[in-house]
Amino acid sequence: MVAGLLARAGVRIGLPTIPLFMLAGILCGPHTPGIALFDDPADLKLLSALGLVFLLFYLGLEFHLDDLVSGGGRLLLAGGFYLLLNVGGGLAFGFALGWGGREAFVLAGVIGISSSAIVTKVLMDLGRLGNPESRLILGIIVVEDVFLALYLALLQPILGGASGFGEAAAEFGKAFALLLVLACVARWGARWAGRLVDVKDDELLVVTFVGLAVLTAGIAEEFGVSDAIGAFMIGLILGATRSAERIRTLVHPLRDAFAALFFFAFGLQIDPGDLASVAVPVLLAVLLTVVLNLSAGLLAGRIHGYGRVPSANVALTVLSRGEFALVLASMAAAAGLDSRLAPFIAGYVLVLAVAGPLAVTRSERLGRLLPERLFPAAATRAEEPALR
Repeated sequence: MVAGLLARAGVRIGLPTIPLFMLAGILCGPHTPGIALFDDPADLKLLSALGLVFLLFYLGLEFHLDDLVSGGGRLLLAGGFYLLLNVGGGLAFGFALGWGGREAFVLAGVIGISSSAIVTKVLMDLGRLGNPESRLILGIIVVEDVFLALYLALLQPILGGASGFGEAAAEFGKAFALLLVLACVARWGARWAGRLVDVKDDELLVVTFVGLAVLTAGIAEEFGVSDAIGAFMIGLILGATRSAERIRTLVHPLRDAFAALFFFAFGLQIDPGDLASVAVPVLLAVLLTVVLNLSAGLLAGRIHGYGRVPSANVALTVLSRGEFALVLASMAAAAGLDSRLAPFIAGYVLVLAVAGPLAVTRSERLGRLLPERLFPAAATRAEEPALR
């Protein structure tokens, strides 16, 4: 209720809903004065997880595998360069802080990977899913998510203290095998999946696709892969069936309600009192992320032949950080890493989760400031309809 009222007031003055949902969580959590509606943020863990599942499931429904395949080398080049620049910059920043080697690898993921949940929500809120450059944005997110699955598989033995190379390789192999299976099903299993959701009754259809989304997410998590990957892949599969349009319509209220809970639960975990001790590293990391994202995003837009404004849209949309950083924060805490990591990650994510969506709404202004000669003239002339 608090989240809804805050968001309703904010929307009237042009603010995005995501940071307002998070602010509601901060106000209602155990770390701020007044009545705490939740003494333990873990009370909302399951509902929060479902929020991420439904967000990524919907993204999979909207994304077509043919778009990824047809993007081919250019999409992989753009996504690969984005990861190289951001993850590499995050790793260098982690070592520069001097908090430790394992901490540096955690920071590389925190700084290098965008928030799929926030990016998806921003595109939906602004009505930009149909924009030409949104295919590139979603493609970068998909490349990131695939990398994320492999990264988590590699990071787990490092943080968990794997007994040797054999155990680490086994964990990584398990995760990679599941990814391969899901990719094959997504490419060639749409007909089989279509039979499961080929029902006339809406109630039965909802029960079926919710079951498939949660089941696939759970299986992915058991194999050491992000549950978001599983939800995205089953959405990708069902998006190629005859029932895709009905599923998209029916999943909307589930997506909206549980996504709000996801961001609210994130806010519950933030203790404003811990942020002062890491304020300088947080600001430096934010500045680094802005520079790296603008560089990678604008180059990706140029590679795909987009003009100034669509390229600026790409650069700013992937700026936000969120759920993956929180996963890494919990993994770092469980592994007994430097105690400064948790408040640093919370402050860093909060700043970018607020600044990212706000920056996206002003991408046209940034685009107009960019030198026109750096972008294809034909694409520049097509900028206005691209932002409808």
